[in-house]
Amino acid sequence: MSKSKIIKIGNRVIGGGNPILIQSMTNTKTEDVAATVAQIQKLSAAGCDIIRCAVPTMEAAQALAQIKAQIDIPLVADIHFDYRLAVAAMEHGADKIRINPGNIGSEDRIKAVIEEAAKRQIPIRVGVNSGSLEKELVAKYNGVTAEGIVESALDKVGIIERLGYDNLVISIKSSDVMMCVKAHELISDQTEYPLHVGITEAGTITSGNIKSAIGLSLILNQGIGDTIRVSLTGDPLEEIKSAKLILKTLGLRKGGIEIVSCPTCGRTQIDLIGLANQVENMVADIPLDIKVAVMGCVVNGPGEAKEADIGIAGGIGEGLIMKKGQIIKKVPEQELLSALRDELLNWKE
Repeated sequence: MSKSKIIKIGNRVIGGGNPILIQSMTNTKTEDVAATVAQIQKLSAAGCDIIRCAVPTMEAAQALAQIKAQIDIPLVADIHFDYRLAVAAMEHGADKIRINPGNIGSEDRIKAVIEEAAKRQIPIRVGVNSGSLEKELVAKYNGVTAEGIVESALDKVGIIERLGYDNLVISIKSSDVMMCVKAHELISDQTEYPLHVGITEAGTITSGNIKSAIGLSLILNQGIGDTIRVSLTGDPLEEIKSAKLILKTLGLRKGGIEIVSCPTCGRTQIDLIGLANQVENMVADIPLDIKVAVMGCVVNGPGEAKEADIGIAGGIGEGLIMKKGQIIKKVPEQELLSALRDELLNWKE
């Protein structure tokens, strides 16, 4: 969102037209430093820009120092209810904290958090979810609504601003996709703070990806949003894959190999489904910004493969490797994957 203010999170920045950053959240016990670091390193290698860890205990808050020392991306502490955990998290190296001022408690407790954040210039993400909307706002709007979510978030921001702090990021989430979209449209006209965008509790890999792709695309395509998370019930690595693909599809991020593949039909003579999945996994660690086609038959295969930088066009137990529209070799089906990888590893325009 180009009009949003710039906020520094560790060694990264969001807002002000800077690239949209991808976030995820660990699902390890934060107190288990080794497991948490291992997961963060995998997520970072996959393309995660900012990582968040749950901090439900003082032991978890104290563990952040050891975790931070072993990672290269900004570390966000997720806090609920206990303001002392927020203070401790910042003391132990959190680059940003996520709180809902509504469940932190009295203004004195919120003030204690803000004073620590101000001392260390640590941004606060003010997070409001539709599921925890105040009863007063539910009554005011006759249910949970986008308007209620926005009012709740801006009320919380107002509390922190009155206490003299404006190093803030706002997050308003709902599992209702269209409500979430509307809430972001409303709040983007009422604030210049950067927005962290996501569809909360989106669901499993299939349903969560569909909901997130629709919701995030409708929001981001309007120029709204500065950092995103795809929330999935599953391996956090899947969140990173999906987030990168959403941003690439919208033209908001470049780099990485794009795979195009046909849906298969009765003409397919090779194991295209297995091959396409193998290709997708195989190219994940190859840093090229090109399009790779994986096509299954002689009807559309050669033509579609010609439009890609390089591709496979399947035949009967064999396939053609095509580069820039030209056939460069014919290989048996079982050698297609290795032949394609060799071409990519030795790629020359």
